[in-house]
Amino acid sequence: MILIADSGSTKTSWHLVKDGNVRTTFSSEGYNPCYMKKEAITRSLKKQLPENYAWEQVKEIAFYGAGCYEDKYTVIQEAMRPLFPQARIFVAMDLLASARALLGNQPGFAAILGTGTNSCLYDGRQITHNIDSLGFMLGDEGSGAYIGKRLIGDFIRGYMPEDIQQTFRETYRLTADELIDRIYLGENPNRYCAGFTRFISGYGRKNEYLDSVVYEAFTDFFNNIVCGYPSFSDYTFNCVGNIGWIFKDTLVRVAEKFRMKTGKIISEPMEGLIEYHKLPNSAT
Repeated sequence: MILIADSGSTKTSWHLVKDGNVRTTFSSEGYNPCYMKKEAITRSLKKQLPENYAWEQVKEIAFYGAGCYEDKYTVIQEAMRPLFPQARIFVAMDLLASARALLGNQPGFAAILGTGTNSCLYDGRQITHNIDSLGFMLGDEGSGAYIGKRLIGDFIRGYMPEDIQQTFRETYRLTADELIDRIYLGENPNRYCAGFTRFISGYGRKNEYLDSVVYEAFTDFFNNIVCGYPSFSDYTFNCVGNIGWIFKDTLVRVAEKFRMKTGKIISEPMEGLIEYHKLPNSAT
């Protein structure tokens, strides 16, 4: 019996799998060990575990999460242990989850385009090459946070077309100072900025300016990250994440511009992860 967790910046999706079948699912808040202490993770998850289930009997946990670098594995493991005392706890980056969900045990290229950005080459078991996205402050091209920053910056500078500027102002009713204070002084500025992508997806009709914001963000992602991989155009472009999924048509156009054929573009990795962990000798 294995409990599989896919943890992003905002939420964690949990699936309990026994004999290849999903027995129960639930969601909790996102657990990034770069920003949360183990005690806070334990408290939060304890409150959100469904009742009437013997969680102490879980034998194996595969936790894939944002911020789960090698030196942070123990934060997750020690946070989980009081709740799952009999479990062997495997921890890895969300990027490995994406690669396994998209490619199974086959080698190839995989990317994440969600609140943040990441990408890699994968050999069918492990990541073999990763170009650092540099995170929210320095990079994350193509991500929801990157697109949101562009929208906010264009609004403050007056670079939006007048009709879009007016709609943006009426939608959010925030001044330039309020936006800047929220980003520089508030919690989770990457998540906050990414929330503004809903302005584009919910606009209701095609707009040249809004389309160009997304197109240019994805172009920056390819220019600054994807093109850095050796022989990148020999690979199929595979991607997981809500931003890639919502703006799939634009993403495909940009991939074609860079001579990459498009493979899988999915919003969530869990279904593919479950299939991966069904494979004989799947790595954990």
